[in-house]
Amino acid sequence: MSLSRFLSTISLVAAAGSTGCSDDSCGPGGAPDVGLVASGSAVTLTYGHLTAGLNGDCPASDAPSGVVSLTLQGIQTDGAGRLTLCIGRPDRLAGQSLALGLDASSPVQVIDFAGAANNCTLAIDRATPPTGAASASGLCGNGGDPAGFALVLDGAATLTRTCGATVDAVPVTLRGRVAVASQ
Repeated sequence: MSLSRFLSTISLVAAAGSTGCSDDSCGPGGAPDVGLVASGSAVTLTYGHLTAGLNGDCPASDAPSGVVSLTLQGIQTDGAGRLTLCIGRPDRLAGQSLALGLDASSPVQVIDFAGAANNCTLAIDRATPPTGAASASGLCGNGGDPAGFALVLDGAATLTRTCGATVDAVPVTLRGRVAVASQ
């Protein structure tokens, strides 16, 4: 066998065994580790250091065999808050924007969204569902690829702000693109 036929055979075998993305580019593609920003009147919360795990925490009833729900967890930059999302069909995340919501039927379920700013604590208002969507780039293996991926959020939410005895509602936009590491 000639060297060129041997190398061509190796290339074909490698390509056939690949589980890459449609464009064969897995990973966060230069997305920063920190970059999701929730901002509103007199409050700005920044999140990052997201990790993803195929944990099966929010399985979708219509998921094909082998598709396991994906849980994303991140922290507020000062460590005072957290963001947790669950995606029942991560196989759809790379190809389209998925709606944010609070209940189990939401394509991207906001499990936890909390933070602290200006000596106040903030948490997602469960009476007012978030709006907007999430999408991803560089997502391979339904989010389980060791290369990770980039998550993009473009939405809005209402947070309940507690400052001592004062409690009010604070609408925020939640936007940004951030790297997600696979667990």
